[in-house]
Amino acid sequence: MKKNFCAIILFLFIASACAPVISRELRKNVSNELTFKEVIKKPDAHKGKIILVSGVILGSKNTKEGTLIEMLQKPADMSGRPKDVDESDGRFLAINDGYLDTAIYTRGREALIAGEVKGKRTLPLDEIEYHYPLIMIREIHLFRPKKEERSYASPYPHWYYPPWYYYPYWYPW
Repeated sequence: MKKNFCAIILFLFIASACAPVISRELRKNVSNELTFKEVIKKPDAHKGKIILVSGVILGSKNTKEGTLIEMLQKPADMSGRPKDVDESDGRFLAINDGYLDTAIYTRGREALIAGEVKGKRTLPLDEIEYHYPLIMIREIHLFRPKKEERSYASPYPHWYYPPWYYYPYWYPW
């Protein structure tokens, strides 16, 4: 009995670690043949289609329509997390009809968005007018920030231990 219980707990733990971050029902509705590259070229031609896009948040603000998030699209890895590469197909706007806290959905956070293409919106970007594809958020998943890997220098550059550990006869005690 105890072995069965442990096996069930272990299975549930492993299964939850492999769970997709976007719901299964919404994933069924995603247009698999539609790429972000096509959407950015002709957003009005793809109105009403559901798309899955990963990227990095460039900024967010709360408006009367809801929370408007400007994102830079990035290619996704197997888990949907944006890859740390210097390539992108462009920027897009994602709008959530409810309130999202802009202190959490802030610049630099990585996110995966499943949403409906609503067309395009033209806004100023520095000194140009940029045509953003507009996506109505159905589900959004924020990824945890990556931990920085730090390497610590050893206080003893050539040994793992101080010299008296290896050569105790040097120190008469």
